[in-house]
Amino acid sequence: MSDLENQVEEVKSSFDRAVVSIATTDALQKLKVQYLGKKGALTVLLKSLGSLSPEERPLAGETLNALRDALEQKIEDKRQTLIRAEDAEAEALGRVDVTLPPRGRPAGAFHPVAQTMHEIVAIMQGLGYSVALGPEIEEDYYNFECLNMPSWHPARDMQDTFYFPDSEESDGETSKRRLLRTHTSPVQVRAMLRYGAPLRIVCPGRVYRRDNDPTHSPMFNQLEGLLVEKDVSFSVLKGSLIELMNGFFGRELKSRFRASYFPFTEPSMELDIECVECGGKNSNCRVCRGTGWLEVCGMGMTHPFVIRAGGIDPEEYNGFAFGMGLDRMAMLKYGINDLRYLFDGNVSYFLSGRDA
Repeated sequence: MSDLENQVEEVKSSFDRAVVSIATTDALQKLKVQYLGKKGALTVLLKSLGSLSPEERPLAGETLNALRDALEQKIEDKRQTLIRAEDAEAEALGRVDVTLPPRGRPAGAFHPVAQTMHEIVAIMQGLGYSVALGPEIEEDYYNFECLNMPSWHPARDMQDTFYFPDSEESDGETSKRRLLRTHTSPVQVRAMLRYGAPLRIVCPGRVYRRDNDPTHSPMFNQLEGLLVEKDVSFSVLKGSLIELMNGFFGRELKSRFRASYFPFTEPSMELDIECVECGGKNSNCRVCRGTGWLEVCGMGMTHPFVIRAGGIDPEEYNGFAFGMGLDRMAMLKYGINDLRYLFDGNVSYFLSGRDA
């Protein structure tokens, strides 16, 4: 037995020296095979039990089993230590330091949507417009009724609305039901009631609808404009929007106007600009899908009903209004192909070389 005990001590000592220098789980697995595998040091000792007398075998077997248990426990302890160290190293390598400025943009830069809003507002201020803001929790009256969309109007189906279930239905004449505004148009009416005419305003802000896909979000950003003066023509509206698009995209763009329908403007149109990606020259363009055109804005001459709801006489004043999605404008300018990238907090998308 003394010879076996010496061999056991030798195996334990050599294992202890070897396990200290192990730095990876792969190396630990090789060490396990070296000592506990089919041809390992412990297996060799177990095979030597056949050469012992029947009286010596039980004690020798107990000694070797204790050695195996001790080696397996040390291997498992070492494995857990290595796993924790490897996980910590991987976490350190993949860590994003949120205190550092994003690549490609200066420290303290705006979010792409905020940058888009500031650029468009600056252009419109150069055309004589002021900024007007309003509540995001709005009344049904301001969001729909005073914009020529009473409760029975089919245009309400175009906007899937978030209503507050505990809000009042009406006060006898107008609906007091509360909701998350579906557009920034209510700000136009509130501004007319507050400031009167003449009036030039842009209304940026968050709006809410029941949409969620690569091009729609339940929360998104709009900017609308309103001009109310005497004897305003459609040509002023067209010229203002062409100036806005050329200024925002930094070059002169081809444009076209298509007839459309909005309950709060009459007549109504939509503005298309040439594709900012291919200029209408690539039939396989991922942005315009080969059409060469991008829809960017809805507009029209403000409906007399809306002007009257704003406390202004439509016989004396007329005007125009327009609206666009700031998120879509940001996507077009900065080459972002999925709206959700703007809001899901995936910093790696913008750190991967995209100058968004």
